[in-house]
Amino acid sequence: MNTPTKLKIFNDPIYGFITIQDPLIFQLIEHRYFQRLRRITQMGLSYLVFPGAHHTRFHHALGCMHLMQKAVQVLRYKGVAISEEEKQALEIAILLHDIGHGPFSHAMENSIVRDVHHEEVSLLFMHELNREFNGSLTLALQIFRGAYDRMFMNQLISSQLDMDRSDYLKRDSFYTGVAEGNINSERLISMLNVVEDQLVVEEKGIYPVEKFLTSRRFMYWQVYLHKTGLVAEQLLMRLLQRAKELTAKGVGLSASKPLQFFLKNEIDLKGFGIEVLELFSRLDDVDILAAMKSWQDHEDFVLSSLSNMLIERRLLKVKYKDKPVSDKKLSQLVERFAQEQGISSGDASYFVFTDKVINQAYNVDLQNINILMKSGKLKDVAKASDQLNIEALSKPVTKYFLCYPKEGF
Repeated sequence: MNTPTKLKIFNDPIYGFITIQDPLIFQLIEHRYFQRLRRITQMGLSYLVFPGAHHTRFHHALGCMHLMQKAVQVLRYKGVAISEEEKQALEIAILLHDIGHGPFSHAMENSIVRDVHHEEVSLLFMHELNREFNGSLTLALQIFRGAYDRMFMNQLISSQLDMDRSDYLKRDSFYTGVAEGNINSERLISMLNVVEDQLVVEEKGIYPVEKFLTSRRFMYWQVYLHKTGLVAEQLLMRLLQRAKELTAKGVGLSASKPLQFFLKNEIDLKGFGIEVLELFSRLDDVDILAAMKSWQDHEDFVLSSLSNMLIERRLLKVKYKDKPVSDKKLSQLVERFAQEQGISSGDASYFVFTDKVINQAYNVDLQNINILMKSGKLKDVAKASDQLNIEALSKPVTKYFLCYPKEGF
């Protein structure tokens, strides 16, 4: 395996030049497991709402690593001891934190694999890379799992103010054009410190934290939970479920070899051996898009209709509601559509359904964002802030939605 002999530079539209000086990190970026992230969109089907949102998990992972470099630099300057081995492990852990994402980011987790989350697949990929690189990722794995004895390092990877959120809010805001999400991640990082092994924010950084939390709330309602993007993801999940259902009945479907495997087999976490992991590493957005284009002409009404709706952006209507939709109301809508199309109520339920979403910008029950006051005391940001809405942001807001076909379907 070739090692880089000089400094490597990526030109990022968010931060400018991102430098790679570590040969191991460069080799990980060059690895086919990581290069696959170029073919996984960061925001799934959100580009159907925001045309610029075609950025990838590859972009995001590099951005997170860049912010981790900055965080380590800031903490070292403030006297926090971080060895070169720990620095490398932190950068590797954040670089690979999303390597287990499936096509269109989250859709696959709820359709053609059973209760397998991307974090668990990321861990499997990291173990395999650790074997391939002779144990070089052992410390990174420990930090990624939150099992390292220096808690603040685990928090830099996964917490309510980690490098992951610090990048994706700023990056997704940029590519969607939604200015409300544009946080000052560099300013936030410059205010980080460590007290009693806990990651804290210095008092003068309280306003960037407030902006971070309010931006997170805005981005969820305006972008991540936007009703059009939401229904597109729901349709994609149902499309893959239908394809799996038909495959189980012996119906032949055109699909790539990796996609065929996951359609034909019931895969859970225990079934994710090295052969399955290799097939998963060859699965990306291209497989799904190619399959959808082929399935547009399939004789199955549900499969062809869902494929056409996604390819041509003829999506369902969505209504947000404050209360759950009654079973009676849902049944009436399902039966009406079934009669109109001459299909079974089971098939009609692919097009008429209800669910809910929850938005909670700050969870006081998780690891808190602590503000280091000038007096030396630590205060939770909800108590330290003079903005009443920060405390309100800690309360989960639940909205229910109903999806159904537009007239003239």
